[in-house]
Amino acid sequence: MNILLMGPPGAGKGTQAVVLAAELAVPHISTGDMFRQAVKEQTRLGLEAKGYMDSGALVPDGVTIGIVRERLALPDCGKGVLLDGFPRTVRQAEELDEILGGLGSRLEAALNIDVEEQALIERATGRRTCRDCGALYHLSFSPPKTAERCDTCGGPLYQREDDQDTTVKNRLRVYQEQTLPLLRYYRDKGILLEVDGNRPMAQVTESILRALRQ
Repeated sequence: MNILLMGPPGAGKGTQAVVLAAELAVPHISTGDMFRQAVKEQTRLGLEAKGYMDSGALVPDGVTIGIVRERLALPDCGKGVLLDGFPRTVRQAEELDEILGGLGSRLEAALNIDVEEQALIERATGRRTCRDCGALYHLSFSPPKTAERCDTCGGPLYQREDDQDTTVKNRLRVYQEQTLPLLRYYRDKGILLEVDGNRPMAQVTESILRALRQ
């Protein structure tokens, strides 16, 4: 199956993607993975993307779509793929349909993990990172044994700027603005599957697999 995994920041897409890719025996491909692979192989588009990435600029749609086309044509995608982070806009979704059609395939499911905004804010703002070794903690779900200190190296814990309340709310606003048209696009195609992400990880995984089997 070719599956698109969607969901707001903090919905648990990364965790679910690892489990689903193993369960379905398909590669998990994120936008970042595609960029890194193209840069590593020094393809024309990879080198072009690297120029934007090195300068901190957003990679233009045309380059991103070209890299997706290159990646999906590789042999390991022949039996399906789990896409994460692409497409982000309706235009990109239309281009993806064209790419898959050219490969004699199609997107079977667009899977959206839906989580309440307040829960997303709590998940993000509770995260802490060790300044010395990079270990991750959460004040509610996986707190350190000693307050504000890393269990592994004893280094100080801090809250990343990306995880601060104002930044998280802004990221969620931007996500909603970008994604609502995309949800409508896949709902109109009849392939949108929505899963309640306001539950423990294992329950969300089981709901996703049940929806895909149906």
